[in-house]
Amino acid sequence: MKFKALQENLRKELWKRIDAKQLTGLRLADQTGFKQAHISNFLNRKRQLSLDGLDKVLTVQHISVLDLLDPSEINKRASILPPSDDDFENVLLVEGRVAAGEPLVTNEDVKEILKFKKAFLKRLRADMAAPRDDWRRFVLVKVDERDGMSMFPRLLPGSTVLIDRHYNSLAPYRKNDKNMYAVRKDGGCTIKYVDQDGNNLVLRPHNHDYPSSVIALEEGKTVADFIVGRVCHVANET
Repeated sequence: MKFKALQENLRKELWKRIDAKQLTGLRLADQTGFKQAHISNFLNRKRQLSLDGLDKVLTVQHISVLDLLDPSEINKRASILPPSDDDFENVLLVEGRVAAGEPLVTNEDVKEILKFKKAFLKRLRADMAAPRDDWRRFVLVKVDERDGMSMFPRLLPGSTVLIDRHYNSLAPYRKNDKNMYAVRKDGGCTIKYVDQDGNNLVLRPHNHDYPSSVIALEEGKTVADFIVGRVCHVANET
């Protein structure tokens, strides 16, 4: 995060305290030893604070620099995984809602860490119909009973599926073979075959005893907004 953005976040925090009647510009001036006009100009974006000035304000208001950082910025730079220096990559098992909606995965959302060969993951071809460069590429999800039975025998209840979230297009991965996808639905994700029919996304099961379902594409939305990723590996419990 740049110094200018850090100062802007400090302004927002100070205005929040002023609006809550916990602080005034005059009191902050007294605490820091700055003139009131200096504080007013900072709060109203007419000037920046020096590094020493920023440090003074943080100290007297008991604010940590960490309080001003964007959580997504911290997550980008903080690894929750132990370094992998062998032939295997650590892949995170998460809930469907996390796989569907969280570009980055935080420690509290990790259910388990499983290992996959780096050579295998490297061979997998991505296909992004919409940018996902800032998303953790591979995640794992446990399939629930309904999804497992609707995709039987390709899946079973309790199957663990590896999802490539950098594959959000409907292009077939292999010629004459249907892709299985994790699709954003009802706050989580479901595993299905996917077709587009005009402005509708049709989710089809493998097991014909289960019905297809339809997601209407709202204005401004594309298929890539609903495709969580391609299922590229399945492990069934025995």
